[in-house]
Amino acid sequence: MERIKVIYVDDVSHALLSVQSRLKASCDVYPAKTTEILYEILEKTIPDLILLDINMPETDGYDVLKQLKENVIYSEIPVVFLTAKNDRSSILEGIKLGAADYLTKPVSDEKLLECIEQQVNPAKREANKPIILAVDDNPSMLKSVSYILRDLYTVRTLATPEKLQSLLEHIIPDLFLLDYNMPILNGFDLAIQIRAMPEHEKTPIIFISTEGTIDYVSVAVHLGASDFLVKPVDEVLLREKVTVHLEDYIIRRRLRPQ
Repeated sequence: MERIKVIYVDDVSHALLSVQSRLKASCDVYPAKTTEILYEILEKTIPDLILLDINMPETDGYDVLKQLKENVIYSEIPVVFLTAKNDRSSILEGIKLGAADYLTKPVSDEKLLECIEQQVNPAKREANKPIILAVDDNPSMLKSVSYILRDLYTVRTLATPEKLQSLLEHIIPDLFLLDYNMPILNGFDLAIQIRAMPEHEKTPIIFISTEGTIDYVSVAVHLGASDFLVKPVDEVLLREKVTVHLEDYIIRRRLRPQ
């Protein structure tokens, strides 16, 4: 099996040695104590992944990530932050700048290797995309939503709302898109079902409906909706809303005590 090439950038020597030792079974780790050394290594080899600390005296990890993303040669290399900074704003900044993942120290060997394998293996990376479940009795609407979001997320669709609970036995969505006007069960009924499940007490719910009056929006908010969009939905607005609420949800999960 081909070994994974990883560059690890950290100004602390023992951290570099530790990661080298922990990953030696499956990865060739190239230690870089400075960004100068990072670019010297990049001139000789293109890695499968870069592990990057944030707090470094010469330049912080955010600036390094910006530089990498602006360089056409290196922009597609997955960059994972491995840092002691575990506050909400730091994680959000990393995600916004294009980090493939964000790990906080200390991290277990299992979680570190799992993260690396997910990023360098296309199949695992695809499987690790956030899952969005869109529920609407209009097949055309479901196709449209799926097309708009499929490049960034795994989009599952459901045209029969009464089968929601059965479907949720097999998948765990990271965000719900719910129509309101549907036969048998409407969007508000589904929201009540979703919020009754412990694993989905905080999962973002965005309503997409032709009904946009203050009464409908108020009920949606009361039921725990994160947002409310009126059909026809603008493509850019939908992507923005989904991205914002997913980022917030993912950050809250990362900050949750294990």
